[in-house]
Amino acid sequence: MADLPLMPIATAVWLIDNTSLTFDQIAEFCGLHPLQVKGIADGDVGAGVRGINPITTNQLTRDELDKAEKDGDHRLKLSRPKTIVPEKPRKGGRYTPVSKRQNRPDAIAWMVRNHPEVTDAQIGKLLGTTKTTIAAVRDRSHWNSANLVPRDPVGLGLCSQIDLDAVVRKAAAKRAKLMKENPEAFANEGPSLEPTQDKEEEAENENRNFDPEKVFAEFSDKDQSSDEN
Repeated sequence: MADLPLMPIATAVWLIDNTSLTFDQIAEFCGLHPLQVKGIADGDVGAGVRGINPITTNQLTRDELDKAEKDGDHRLKLSRPKTIVPEKPRKGGRYTPVSKRQNRPDAIAWMVRNHPEVTDAQIGKLLGTTKTTIAAVRDRSHWNSANLVPRDPVGLGLCSQIDLDAVVRKAAAKRAKLMKENPEAFANEGPSLEPTQDKEEEAENENRNFDPEKVFAEFSDKDQSSDEN
């Protein structure tokens, strides 16, 4: 996509009022249609928009503008900054809209229940909350603990699925490394850390091995023995 000035219509307003450029030159420079530029000149488009000088905003040089005014076929070129400063990565917790902050305890409860390997610091950064709130949800001392319902933070709009997967993957890798280095430290873990999926698979295996003929055979044997007595 071609480079365009920051505020195309406002730039076009200034160029129309302060230069002798053609509509085609202004349209191409601002990324507009020539009819839009004509509408701006007639006052039908962009009424009330204040013009912005592209020279003072370092988007166009005076020499480039003079060339275009002298030659109607010359096409303006947007000035590029001599140095490009990379954007600094955002630090601190994630910002959560006010309308969604009430859902954070539910998301914390979901993370604590489904991903115990994720640390409080990781949860706090992912959901934009504090360690105090996470601890309150963990030990059920949260003021609204009785009404908390564990819910997926992605479904609540508190984070993206990509961010959640990245945090879980990182925490799982760290936990696996610690278990490999010091397996004794994880030998006495309680059942709360056991994945629920394993329990569901055990139940499915029990149902799979269920033989109704044997069960009914046992009942029929008992009925026959009771009749003989």
